[in-house]
Formats: sequence, structure tokens, C-alpha cells
Amino acid sequence: MIAGMIRTVFTDFRTYLAAPRLIAPAPLHDGRMRWAIMVGTYLAGLVVLGVMLLGWQRALHLPAPEAFRGFSAQMLAAAVVLAAPIGEEVAFRGWLTGRPRALWLLAMALVGGALLGAVSAHWHDQAAALGFVSTVLAALIGWLALRRRAGPPRWFTRHFGLWFYLSVAVFGLSHLANYPRLSWALVPMVLPQIWAGLVFGYLRMRHGLIASILAHATGNAVALAFALLSAH
Repeated sequence: MIAGMIRTVFTDFRTYLAAPRLIAPAPLHDGRMRWAIMVGTYLAGLVVLGVMLLGWQRALHLPAPEAFRGFSAQMLAAAVVLAAPIGEEVAFRGWLTGRPRALWLLAMALVGGALLGAVSAHWHDQAAALGFVSTVLAALIGWLALRRRAGPPRWFTRHFGLWFYLSVAVFGLSHLANYPRLSWALVPMVLPQIWAGLVFGYLRMRHGLIASILAHATGNAVALAFALLSAH
């Protein structure tokens, strides 16, 4: 029975990745077995990729990630196991159901991020700061105005596969920012994040944002525990 369930989940996962489609997520409690199988598959994939990339990193003398260097163990756990899964899942996959207010918030977040970057770079910083405040207000107004509209726009539904894989690619490549310097040789180092994006995206669409957040937190907790044990 378990073997049959595993085959069914793998087939569904493979079929979904071949042609991502917009679907209404089912409750997580109805898919606990699917969630457990996919998390186990995700962790197994991380082990395989980790072994391969360790050899790549050593062969090319690539730097290690430095995103959380200097954090205490307690702060590291809070950031990696709690804050990062929630924040990243909301940012990269919270909008995948195509709700207009979620898409609006995503657009405003992108504009706001660009304006904050301008402020940090002291490029027309006063105008950028004013624009950022205006963007926050626009985000709130848009959220309230669109709260009763649940159906996704046609352009989003028509090109959902593009948006799905774009979220995977951006999620993976964004982790290049964890490294102290960038090079083309580092691109394969984010393959674990690309793999994570595929699994989390599938779980998000099958069983909602909570499913992907919990899978993300589980993976991060296992990786953090392994890193801390290896350091002692």
C-alpha cells in the first residue's frame, strides 16, 4: 500500500512539473501522506546534490555561503527555521494561486524593493523615499479594493507554467546573494534551492502555503542540524 502511494505521488509530481497548472489547493490534513513522501524525497535529493556539489566546491575552491555568519545558534535557528521559510514562501510562492490582491502586493513589493535600493544607493534618495511611502499606501489601498476578487486574471492562468518556473528560478538564483563574491562557477551551487523550489511549488499548489512553509522549515532544520553537528 505504501509503495503504491509513493508511486502515485511520484507520478503526480512528475506530471505536474511537465505541465504546471493552476489548481485549488486541497487541505493539508487530506494530503499528509503526500506531504511526508515529498519531504522525504526532497531531503534525499538534498543529500545527493550536497555530495555532488561538495566535490564541485572543493575542486574549484569556491567560497562558502556567508549569509548567516556571526549569528548565534539561537538567532540562526530562528532565522533559518522560522523567519526564512515564512518570508520566502510568502514572497516566492504566496501569489501562485493568482489572487488579484496577492499579485498586487507582489507588484508593490517589487517596486518598493527597487525604491529602497535607490535610497540605500543615495540615488535620488528623497524622491525614492517618498515613492516608497506612496508604494506602501498603494499596496494597502489595492489590498482592500481587491479583497473581494478571488479569480485569477486570464493572463496569469494562460501562462501559469511560466510563472511557476519563474518563481523556481528566481528563488534559486536569489541564493547566490549568500556568497561573498559572484562567479559563473557558483551557479550550480544553487541547484539545491532549485530542487527545493520545485518541491515547495508543487506542495504549495497541491496543499496550500502552509504545506510549503512546513516543508521548507523541515528542510532548513535538518540542514542546520547537520551543519552544527559537523562544526563540532
